[in-house]
Amino acid sequence: METLDLARLQFALTAGAHFLFVALTLGLATLVAIMQTRATLTGSAVHMRMTRFWGRLYVINYAMGIVTGLVMEFQFGLAWNGLTHFAGNVFGASLAMETLVAFFVESTFLGLWIFGWDRLNRWAHLGVLWVVTLTAYASAYWIMVSNGFLQNPVGAEVADGVLRLTDAAAVLANPAALTAFGHILCGALLVAGFFVAGVSAHHLRRGTGEQEFFRRSLRIGVFTALPAVMATAALGGVQFDTAQPMKIAVYAGRTEEVARLQAEMVAAHGPGDYVPPAGLVQGSGTAMMIIFALMMAVAWLSALLALFPWAVRRLRIWHVVLTAMIPLPFAAMLAGWVFREVGRQPWAVYGLLTTEDALSDLSPGAIRFSLAAFTLLFGLLVAVNTWLLARNARQGPADTAATSALASAEPLPAPVF
Repeated sequence: METLDLARLQFALTAGAHFLFVALTLGLATLVAIMQTRATLTGSAVHMRMTRFWGRLYVINYAMGIVTGLVMEFQFGLAWNGLTHFAGNVFGASLAMETLVAFFVESTFLGLWIFGWDRLNRWAHLGVLWVVTLTAYASAYWIMVSNGFLQNPVGAEVADGVLRLTDAAAVLANPAALTAFGHILCGALLVAGFFVAGVSAHHLRRGTGEQEFFRRSLRIGVFTALPAVMATAALGGVQFDTAQPMKIAVYAGRTEEVARLQAEMVAAHGPGDYVPPAGLVQGSGTAMMIIFALMMAVAWLSALLALFPWAVRRLRIWHVVLTAMIPLPFAAMLAGWVFREVGRQPWAVYGLLTTEDALSDLSPGAIRFSLAAFTLLFGLLVAVNTWLLARNARQGPADTAATSALASAEPLPAPVF
Protein backbone atom coordinates (compact mmCIF):
# COMPACT_ATOMS: atom_id res chain seq x y z
CA MET A 1 0.00 0.00 0.00
CA GLU A 2 2.98 2.32 0.46
CA THR A 3 3.75 2.06 -3.27
CA LEU A 4 0.08 2.66 -4.15
CA ASP A 5 -0.14 5.73 -1.91
CA LEU A 6 3.07 7.18 -3.34
CA ALA A 7 1.89 6.57 -6.92
CA ARG A 8 -1.42 8.27 -6.19
CA LEU A 9 0.39 11.20 -4.57
CA GLN A 10 2.65 11.50 -7.62
CA PHE A 11 -0.30 11.60 -9.99
CA ALA A 12 -2.14 14.10 -7.80
CA LEU A 13 0.83 16.48 -7.70
CA THR A 14 1.57 16.33 -11.42
CA ALA A 15 -2.05 16.47 -12.56
CA GLY A 16 -2.88 19.25 -10.10
CA ALA A 17 0.10 21.35 -11.20
CA HIS A 18 -0.77 20.86 -14.87
CA PHE A 19 -4.38 21.82 -14.13
CA LEU A 20 -3.21 25.22 -12.85
CA PHE A 21 -1.78 26.06 -16.29
CA VAL A 22 -4.79 24.69 -18.16
CA ALA A 23 -7.30 26.77 -16.20
CA LEU A 24 -5.62 30.08 -16.97
CA THR A 25 -4.83 29.12 -20.57
CA LEU A 26 -8.45 28.28 -21.42
CA GLY A 27 -9.85 31.45 -19.89
CA LEU A 28 -7.21 33.87 -21.18
CA ALA A 29 -7.45 32.49 -24.72
CA THR A 30 -11.14 33.37 -24.76
CA LEU A 31 -10.67 36.89 -23.39
CA VAL A 32 -7.76 37.67 -25.72
CA ALA A 33 -9.79 36.42 -28.71
CA ILE A 34 -12.69 38.67 -27.70
CA MET A 35 -10.34 41.65 -27.30
CA GLN A 36 -8.82 41.09 -30.73
CA THR A 37 -12.27 40.68 -32.26
CA ARG A 38 -13.29 44.06 -30.83
CA ALA A 39 -10.07 45.64 -32.08
CA THR A 40 -10.46 44.14 -35.57
CA LEU A 41 -14.10 45.16 -35.94
CA THR A 42 -13.77 48.70 -34.58
CA GLY A 43 -10.13 49.58 -35.16
CA SER A 44 -9.77 50.30 -31.42
CA ALA A 45 -6.10 50.93 -30.63
CA VAL A 46 -6.54 50.29 -26.90
CA HIS A 47 -8.15 46.89 -27.51
CA MET A 48 -5.33 45.95 -29.85
CA ARG A 49 -2.82 46.88 -27.14
CA MET A 50 -4.87 44.79 -24.69
CA THR A 51 -4.66 41.88 -27.11
CA ARG A 52 -0.89 42.16 -27.24
CA PHE A 53 -0.39 42.58 -23.48
CA TRP A 54 -2.77 39.88 -22.23
CA GLY A 55 -1.80 37.68 -25.16
CA ARG A 56 1.82 37.84 -24.03
CA LEU A 57 0.81 36.52 -20.60
CA TYR A 58 -1.30 33.85 -22.26
CA VAL A 59 1.62 32.64 -24.39
CA ILE A 60 3.91 32.41 -21.34
CA ASN A 61 1.38 30.31 -19.47
CA TYR A 62 0.63 28.14 -22.51
CA ALA A 63 4.30 27.33 -23.06
CA MET A 64 4.71 26.14 -19.48
CA GLY A 65 1.46 24.18 -19.71
CA ILE A 66 2.74 22.30 -22.77
CA VAL A 67 5.82 21.16 -20.85
CA THR A 68 3.77 19.87 -17.90
CA GLY A 69 1.33 18.22 -20.30
CA LEU A 70 4.14 16.29 -21.97
CA VAL A 71 5.32 15.02 -18.60
CA MET A 72 1.77 14.00 -17.70
CA GLU A 73 1.69 11.64 -20.69
CA PHE A 74 4.39 9.50 -19.03
CA GLN A 75 2.25 8.92 -15.94
CA PHE A 76 0.04 6.23 -17.44
CA GLY A 77 2.87 4.14 -18.81
CA LEU A 78 5.09 4.66 -15.79
CA ALA A 79 2.78 3.97 -12.86
CA TRP A 80 -0.61 2.87 -14.21
CA ASN A 81 -0.10 0.24 -16.89
CA GLY A 82 -2.84 -1.87 -15.28
CA LEU A 83 -5.29 0.91 -16.17
CA THR A 84 -4.03 1.26 -19.74
CA HIS A 85 -4.13 -2.51 -20.25
CA PHE A 86 -7.69 -2.84 -18.91
CA ALA A 87 -9.32 0.35 -20.26
CA GLY A 88 -6.93 1.66 -22.89
CA ASN A 89 -9.12 0.39 -25.74
CA VAL A 90 -11.81 2.86 -24.67
CA PHE A 91 -10.33 5.93 -23.02
CA GLY A 92 -7.00 5.75 -24.86
CA ALA A 93 -8.59 7.04 -28.09
CA SER A 94 -9.81 10.25 -26.46
CA LEU A 95 -6.39 10.80 -24.87
CA ALA A 96 -4.80 10.41 -28.32
CA MET A 97 -7.28 12.91 -29.79
CA GLU A 98 -6.40 15.39 -27.04
CA THR A 99 -2.72 15.01 -27.84
CA LEU A 100 -3.31 15.58 -31.55
CA VAL A 101 -5.45 18.64 -30.91
CA ALA A 102 -3.24 20.25 -28.27
CA PHE A 103 0.24 19.46 -29.55
CA PHE A 104 -0.38 19.74 -33.28
CA VAL A 105 -3.40 21.85 -34.23
CA GLU A 106 -3.51 24.26 -31.29
CA SER A 107 0.23 24.79 -31.04
CA THR A 108 0.60 25.20 -34.82
CA PHE A 109 -2.04 27.90 -35.03
CA LEU A 110 -0.69 29.58 -31.91
CA GLY A 111 2.67 29.81 -33.66
CA LEU A 112 0.95 31.43 -36.65
CA TRP A 113 -0.69 33.93 -34.30
CA ILE A 114 2.55 34.77 -32.48
CA PHE A 115 4.63 35.28 -35.63
CA GLY A 116 1.81 36.55 -37.83
CA TRP A 117 1.49 40.05 -36.33
CA ASP A 118 1.49 42.58 -39.21
CA ARG A 119 2.29 39.78 -41.65
CA LEU A 120 -1.10 38.06 -41.92
CA ASN A 121 -4.24 39.82 -43.04
CA ARG A 122 -6.00 41.19 -39.92
CA TRP A 123 -9.02 38.92 -40.49
CA ALA A 124 -6.82 35.90 -41.07
CA HIS A 125 -4.84 36.74 -37.94
CA LEU A 126 -8.08 36.98 -35.93
CA GLY A 127 -9.30 33.70 -37.40
CA VAL A 128 -6.07 32.00 -36.37
CA LEU A 129 -6.61 33.05 -32.75
CA TRP A 130 -10.17 31.75 -32.74
CA VAL A 131 -8.89 28.42 -34.06
CA VAL A 132 -6.46 28.37 -31.12
CA THR A 133 -9.30 29.09 -28.69
CA LEU A 134 -11.69 26.51 -30.13
CA THR A 135 -9.01 23.82 -30.26
CA ALA A 136 -8.24 24.58 -26.60
CA TYR A 137 -11.91 23.86 -25.88
CA ALA A 138 -11.69 20.67 -27.96
CA SER A 139 -8.61 19.59 -26.03
CA ALA A 140 -10.45 20.07 -22.73
CA TYR A 141 -13.43 18.14 -24.07
CA TRP A 142 -11.36 15.09 -25.01
CA ILE A 143 -9.70 15.07 -21.61
CA MET A 144 -13.08 15.18 -19.90
CA VAL A 145 -14.32 12.33 -22.12
CA SER A 146 -11.47 10.21 -20.77
CA ASN A 147 -12.01 11.29 -17.19
CA GLY A 148 -15.79 10.99 -17.48
CA PHE A 149 -15.43 7.38 -18.57
CA LEU A 150 -13.35 6.60 -15.49
CA GLN A 151 -16.03 8.24 -13.35
CA ASN A 152 -18.99 6.65 -15.16
CA PRO A 153 -17.96 3.80 -17.51
CA VAL A 154 -20.59 3.65 -20.25
CA GLY A 155 -20.52 2.37 -23.81
CA ALA A 156 -18.14 -0.51 -23.08
CA GLU A 157 -18.14 -4.06 -21.79
CA VAL A 158 -15.57 -6.45 -20.34
CA ALA A 159 -14.37 -9.11 -22.76
CA ASP A 160 -11.38 -11.41 -22.15
CA GLY A 161 -10.38 -9.39 -19.10
CA VAL A 162 -10.27 -6.00 -20.83
CA LEU A 163 -12.79 -3.35 -21.81
CA ARG A 164 -14.09 -3.24 -25.38
CA LEU A 165 -15.89 -0.25 -26.87
CA THR A 166 -19.53 -1.02 -27.72
CA ASP A 167 -21.12 2.44 -28.09
CA ALA A 168 -18.89 5.37 -29.02
CA ALA A 169 -21.80 7.82 -28.88
CA ALA A 170 -22.47 6.91 -25.24
CA VAL A 171 -18.83 7.57 -24.37
CA LEU A 172 -18.78 10.92 -26.18
CA ALA A 173 -22.10 12.04 -24.65
CA ASN A 174 -21.36 10.71 -21.16
CA PRO A 175 -23.17 12.99 -18.66
CA ALA A 176 -20.20 12.72 -16.29
CA ALA A 177 -18.04 14.22 -19.07
CA LEU A 178 -20.39 16.86 -20.50
CA THR A 179 -21.35 18.49 -17.21
CA ALA A 180 -17.73 18.51 -16.06
CA PHE A 181 -16.66 20.00 -19.41
CA GLY A 182 -19.04 22.92 -18.99
CA HIS A 183 -17.96 23.32 -15.38
CA ILE A 184 -14.28 23.45 -16.43
CA LEU A 185 -14.86 26.04 -19.19
CA CYS A 186 -16.81 28.35 -16.88
CA GLY A 187 -14.23 27.84 -14.14
CA ALA A 188 -11.46 28.78 -16.58
CA LEU A 189 -13.28 32.02 -17.44
CA LEU A 190 -13.58 32.67 -13.71
CA VAL A 191 -9.83 32.18 -13.28
CA ALA A 192 -9.07 34.50 -16.20
CA GLY A 193 -11.61 37.11 -15.08
CA PHE A 194 -10.12 37.45 -11.61
CA PHE A 195 -6.59 37.31 -13.06
CA VAL A 196 -7.24 40.19 -15.48
CA ALA A 197 -9.11 42.19 -12.83
CA GLY A 198 -6.43 41.56 -10.19
CA VAL A 199 -3.49 42.54 -12.39
CA SER A 200 -5.36 45.64 -13.56
CA ALA A 201 -6.24 46.59 -9.99
CA HIS A 202 -2.57 46.29 -9.04
CA HIS A 203 -1.58 48.84 -11.69
CA LEU A 204 -4.45 51.18 -10.80
CA ARG A 205 -3.47 51.08 -7.13
CA ARG A 206 0.15 51.88 -8.01
CA GLY A 207 -0.91 54.74 -10.27
CA THR A 208 1.02 53.56 -13.33
CA GLY A 209 0.82 55.61 -16.51
CA GLU A 210 -1.58 53.25 -18.29
CA GLN A 211 -4.66 54.18 -16.26
CA GLU A 212 -7.18 54.09 -19.11
CA PHE A 213 -5.79 50.79 -20.34
CA PHE A 214 -6.17 49.12 -16.96
CA ARG A 215 -9.53 50.72 -16.17
CA ARG A 216 -10.93 49.04 -19.26
CA SER A 217 -9.14 45.79 -18.48
CA LEU A 218 -10.46 45.77 -14.92
CA ARG A 219 -14.03 46.10 -16.16
CA ILE A 220 -13.51 43.26 -18.64
CA GLY A 221 -12.19 41.04 -15.85
CA VAL A 222 -14.96 41.92 -13.42
CA PHE A 223 -17.78 41.52 -15.93
CA THR A 224 -16.30 38.17 -16.97
CA ALA A 225 -15.93 36.89 -13.41
CA LEU A 226 -19.53 37.56 -12.35
CA PRO A 227 -21.39 35.42 -14.92
CA ALA A 228 -18.56 32.87 -14.82
CA VAL A 229 -18.84 32.30 -11.08
CA MET A 230 -22.61 31.91 -11.32
CA ALA A 231 -22.41 29.48 -14.25
CA THR A 232 -19.61 27.52 -12.58
CA ALA A 233 -21.61 27.13 -9.37
CA ALA A 234 -24.73 26.09 -11.31
CA LEU A 235 -22.90 23.46 -13.36
CA GLY A 236 -21.14 22.24 -10.23
CA GLY A 237 -24.52 21.66 -8.64
CA VAL A 238 -25.72 19.76 -11.70
CA GLN A 239 -22.79 17.38 -11.34
CA PHE A 240 -24.13 16.13 -8.03
CA ASP A 241 -26.87 14.40 -10.05
CA THR A 242 -24.27 12.33 -11.94
CA ALA A 243 -21.84 11.75 -9.05
CA GLN A 244 -21.33 8.37 -7.42
CA PRO A 245 -23.82 7.78 -4.57
CA MET A 246 -20.99 6.79 -2.20
CA LYS A 247 -19.18 10.09 -2.80
CA ILE A 248 -22.31 12.12 -2.02
CA ALA A 249 -23.11 10.05 1.06
CA VAL A 250 -19.58 10.48 2.46
CA TYR A 251 -19.57 14.22 1.74
CA ALA A 252 -22.95 14.69 3.42
CA GLY A 253 -21.91 12.54 6.40
CA ARG A 254 -24.82 10.08 6.01
CA THR A 255 -23.37 7.18 7.95
CA GLU A 256 -26.33 4.86 7.45
CA GLU A 257 -26.28 5.46 3.70
CA VAL A 258 -22.51 4.86 3.62
CA ALA A 259 -22.93 1.56 5.47
CA ARG A 260 -25.68 0.44 3.09
CA LEU A 261 -23.64 1.31 -0.01
CA GLN A 262 -20.58 -0.43 1.45
CA ALA A 263 -22.62 -3.59 1.98
CA GLU A 264 -23.88 -3.42 -1.62
CA MET A 265 -20.32 -3.04 -2.90
CA VAL A 266 -19.12 -6.02 -0.88
CA ALA A 267 -21.98 -8.12 -2.20
CA ALA A 268 -21.24 -7.10 -5.80
CA HIS A 269 -17.44 -7.04 -5.80
CA GLY A 270 -16.26 -9.09 -2.84
CA PRO A 271 -14.67 -8.13 0.49
CA GLY A 272 -12.95 -4.75 0.68
CA ASP A 273 -13.22 -1.17 1.87
CA TYR A 274 -15.18 0.77 -0.73
CA VAL A 275 -15.56 4.00 1.25
CA PRO A 276 -13.43 6.94 -0.01
CA PRO A 277 -11.37 8.92 2.54
CA ALA A 278 -13.97 10.99 4.38
CA GLY A 279 -11.53 13.69 5.50
CA LEU A 280 -10.33 14.51 1.97
CA VAL A 281 -13.79 14.31 0.42
CA GLN A 282 -15.45 16.51 3.04
CA GLY A 283 -12.48 18.87 3.39
CA SER A 284 -12.07 19.50 -0.35
CA GLY A 285 -15.80 19.84 -0.92
CA THR A 286 -16.20 22.28 1.97
CA ALA A 287 -13.18 24.33 0.88
CA MET A 288 -14.59 24.54 -2.64
CA MET A 289 -17.96 25.76 -1.36
CA ILE A 290 -16.44 28.38 0.97
CA ILE A 291 -14.16 29.78 -1.73
CA PHE A 292 -17.02 29.93 -4.22
CA ALA A 293 -19.19 31.80 -1.74
CA LEU A 294 -16.39 34.34 -1.23
CA MET A 295 -15.81 34.71 -4.98
CA MET A 296 -19.54 35.14 -5.56
CA ALA A 297 -19.71 37.95 -3.01
CA VAL A 298 -16.63 39.73 -4.37
CA ALA A 299 -17.82 39.32 -7.99
CA TRP A 300 -21.21 40.90 -7.25
CA LEU A 301 -19.68 43.75 -5.26
CA SER A 302 -17.03 44.33 -7.93
CA ALA A 303 -19.60 44.42 -10.73
CA LEU A 304 -21.50 47.08 -8.81
CA LEU A 305 -18.40 49.16 -8.09
CA ALA A 306 -17.23 48.87 -11.71
CA LEU A 307 -20.25 50.94 -12.74
CA PHE A 308 -18.78 53.98 -10.97
CA PRO A 309 -15.71 55.57 -12.65
CA TRP A 310 -14.47 57.09 -9.39
CA ALA A 311 -14.38 53.65 -7.74
CA VAL A 312 -12.44 52.15 -10.65
CA ARG A 313 -9.90 54.99 -10.47
CA ARG A 314 -9.47 55.63 -6.76
CA LEU A 315 -10.97 52.94 -4.49
CA ARG A 316 -7.66 51.50 -3.28
CA ILE A 317 -9.12 48.99 -0.81
CA TRP A 318 -11.10 47.42 -3.65
CA HIS A 319 -7.95 47.24 -5.76
CA VAL A 320 -6.16 45.42 -2.94
CA VAL A 321 -9.04 42.93 -2.62
CA LEU A 322 -9.10 42.20 -6.35
CA THR A 323 -5.34 41.62 -6.42
CA ALA A 324 -5.60 39.29 -3.43
CA MET A 325 -8.37 37.33 -5.21
CA ILE A 326 -6.10 36.14 -8.03
CA PRO A 327 -5.10 32.78 -6.41
CA LEU A 328 -8.58 31.92 -5.07
CA PRO A 329 -10.11 30.55 -8.32
CA PHE A 330 -7.06 28.30 -8.71
CA ALA A 331 -7.57 27.01 -5.15
CA ALA A 332 -11.28 26.41 -5.78
CA MET A 333 -10.60 24.43 -8.97
CA LEU A 334 -7.97 22.29 -7.25
CA ALA A 335 -10.34 21.61 -4.34
CA GLY A 336 -13.07 20.60 -6.80
CA TRP A 337 -10.67 18.32 -8.64
CA VAL A 338 -9.66 16.59 -5.39
CA PHE A 339 -13.35 16.17 -4.50
CA ARG A 340 -14.10 14.63 -7.90
CA GLU A 341 -11.13 12.26 -8.02
CA VAL A 342 -10.72 11.18 -4.40
CA GLY A 343 -14.48 10.70 -4.08
CA ARG A 344 -14.46 7.77 -6.51
CA GLN A 345 -11.82 5.81 -4.58
CA PRO A 346 -10.93 2.98 -4.36
CA TRP A 347 -11.87 2.73 -8.05
CA ALA A 348 -9.74 3.71 -11.04
CA VAL A 349 -12.61 2.76 -13.37
CA TYR A 350 -15.66 3.03 -11.17
CA GLY A 351 -17.13 -0.37 -10.32
CA LEU A 352 -14.80 -2.22 -12.71
CA LEU A 353 -11.12 -1.71 -11.80
CA THR A 354 -9.66 -0.77 -8.43
CA THR A 355 -6.81 1.69 -8.13
CA GLU A 356 -4.66 -1.04 -6.61
CA ASP A 357 -5.18 -3.29 -9.65
CA ALA A 358 -4.43 -0.35 -11.97
CA LEU A 359 -0.97 0.15 -10.46
CA SER A 360 2.17 -0.88 -12.33
CA ASP A 361 4.55 -3.41 -10.79
CA LEU A 362 6.85 -0.85 -9.17
CA SER A 363 9.19 -1.07 -6.21
CA PRO A 364 8.85 1.48 -3.40
CA GLY A 365 12.32 2.80 -4.25
CA ALA A 366 11.44 3.40 -7.90
CA ILE A 367 8.25 5.28 -7.07
CA ARG A 368 10.04 7.35 -4.42
CA PHE A 369 12.66 8.38 -6.98
CA SER A 370 10.09 9.29 -9.64
CA LEU A 371 7.98 11.16 -7.07
CA ALA A 372 10.97 13.23 -6.00
CA ALA A 373 11.95 13.93 -9.63
CA PHE A 374 8.43 14.90 -10.72
CA THR A 375 7.87 17.04 -7.64
CA LEU A 376 11.12 18.91 -8.21
CA LEU A 377 10.42 19.40 -11.92
CA PHE A 378 6.82 20.55 -11.50
CA GLY A 379 7.69 22.75 -8.54
CA LEU A 380 10.36 24.43 -10.65
CA LEU A 381 7.98 24.90 -13.58
CA VAL A 382 5.26 26.41 -11.38
CA ALA A 383 7.79 28.75 -9.76
CA VAL A 384 9.24 29.85 -13.12
CA ASN A 385 5.78 30.37 -14.60
CA THR A 386 4.66 32.43 -11.59
CA TRP A 387 7.82 34.55 -11.78
CA LEU A 388 7.47 35.14 -15.52
CA LEU A 389 3.79 36.01 -15.26
CA ALA A 390 4.38 38.37 -12.33
CA ARG A 391 7.35 40.02 -14.03
CA ASN A 392 5.55 40.62 -17.31
CA ALA A 393 2.33 41.64 -15.59
CA ARG A 394 4.18 44.25 -13.50
CA GLN A 395 5.86 45.67 -16.60
CA GLY A 396 2.49 46.52 -18.08
CA PRO A 397 1.80 47.22 -21.76
CA ALA A 398 4.56 49.81 -22.17
CA ASP A 399 6.81 47.34 -23.99
CA THR A 400 4.12 46.32 -26.47
CA ALA A 401 4.96 49.26 -28.71
CA ALA A 402 8.52 47.98 -29.04
CA THR A 403 7.18 44.48 -29.62
CA SER A 404 4.92 45.80 -32.37
CA ALA A 405 7.85 47.57 -34.04
CA LEU A 406 9.89 44.38 -34.00
CA ALA A 407 6.99 42.34 -35.32
CA SER A 408 6.34 44.73 -38.20
CA ALA A 409 10.01 45.14 -39.17
CA GLU A 410 11.14 43.80 -42.48
CA PRO A 411 12.86 40.42 -42.21
CA LEU A 412 16.64 40.38 -42.55
CA PRO A 413 17.87 39.50 -46.04
CA ALA A 414 19.05 35.95 -46.52
CA PRO A 415 22.84 35.56 -46.56
CA VAL A 416 24.46 35.07 -49.94
CA PHE A 417 27.41 32.71 -50.22
